[in-house]
Amino acid sequence: MSRPIVAIVGRPNVGKSTLFNALAGSRISIVKDTPGITRDRIYAEVSWLDHNFTLIDTGGIEPDSSDVILSQMRDQARLAIDNADVIIFMTDVRQGLNDSDQKVADMLRRSRKPVVLAVNKVDDIKKFGNDVYEFYNLGIGEPYPISSSNRMGLGDMLDEVTAHFPKDTENEEEDERPRIAVIGKPNVGKSSIINRLIGENRVIVSDIPGTTRDAVDTYVIHNDREYIFIDTAGLRRKKNVKEDLEHYMVLRTVAAVERADISVLVIDATEGVTEQDAKIAGIAHDAGKGVIIAVNKWDAVEKNDKTVYEYEKKIRNTLSFMPYAEIIFISASTGQRMNKLYELIDTVVSNNSMRIQTGVLNEIMTEAVALNQPPTDKGKRLKLFYMTQVAVKPPTFVIFVNDRELMHFSYTRYIENKIREAFIFKGTPLKFIIRERGEK
Repeated sequence: MSRPIVAIVGRPNVGKSTLFNALAGSRISIVKDTPGITRDRIYAEVSWLDHNFTLIDTGGIEPDSSDVILSQMRDQARLAIDNADVIIFMTDVRQGLNDSDQKVADMLRRSRKPVVLAVNKVDDIKKFGNDVYEFYNLGIGEPYPISSSNRMGLGDMLDEVTAHFPKDTENEEEDERPRIAVIGKPNVGKSSIINRLIGENRVIVSDIPGTTRDAVDTYVIHNDREYIFIDTAGLRRKKNVKEDLEHYMVLRTVAAVERADISVLVIDATEGVTEQDAKIAGIAHDAGKGVIIAVNKWDAVEKNDKTVYEYEKKIRNTLSFMPYAEIIFISASTGQRMNKLYELIDTVVSNNSMRIQTGVLNEIMTEAVALNQPPTDKGKRLKLFYMTQVAVKPPTFVIFVNDRELMHFSYTRYIENKIREAFIFKGTPLKFIIRERGEK
């Protein structure tokens, strides 16, 4: 099930990025007292009580500005509004209600999306409490007084945000059809791949980067099995900012990946793997999705007996954070290995949903510990008591230990490698949660 999307919008310099960082738990957005410093939308996965959602930070909205950058930020914020399930509308109690706030409120009313009005910088409720009532004049609902910098009032605001999350998810949970997000830079052949897989031109194909602006679901039946392919907008570098994601298309790709079971990252064989490809791959990796790397336009590459090996080596080096990803060399124009792509999709979908019996897991863990003793620190040795699988998509394991601080990531990786030796888990990441015995 995909996570709800929450967008933070408002005028420049009202504290949107400070709130984003407070909720995300780290300083992800640049915070500076200069209007317009947040130019790109940034996203993070956030949890509140039993709710998980994707939080989007946006640049400030200047409704009437003709400045190029500010107008682009306004368009960016509109895109966030269009794709969000809930909107946090931020205002500033110290600046008071102004005409720009009214215009942003009008924009939000037209969106017909749930809006939670947050009045920021209420550091002292006695001093600023009465000033909050002024914001009822926006006619957009009850204002929630908060202080992003001091993290005051955030709980009540988040309770209201999560109350608006979609509750009718039964149909989505019952839908067992594999969902595959096709992601990558513009003009690498994503739409051509889907057209070849479905055997007809159902997705518009053009040599102009950015033709696909929305994520489009395409239903396909192959060998009596139904699939849902999600063709996403391409991500490209901005002209003058090296290797920076194009902010207009990130949100839709994030949302498409969230809805998918696995992602097919398309790389242009004639260009080779780039850092931009790595950033796009990171979206799927961070979401815990299975990943297939499809090197398209393979027919256009001059080859010798070392070409495949050299290509795979470059991909593994650039995408070193996802060694589990499967690689396939294809050509959408000639149909080369397209049927193999279906077979690989079936394999990764199956692995992403695989469950391992607890007894088998603990046999693997016991053997791993016998072969490589856990580390010690200041005379105290790590002890592994028990391991069990608690979730799929991705396969998620809990390991109970005597001291969580002793469980170094390298030993967790060692345990992961032992599990992969037994069950392979091609194409899917594995997630590990370390708990101390007796801890819930």
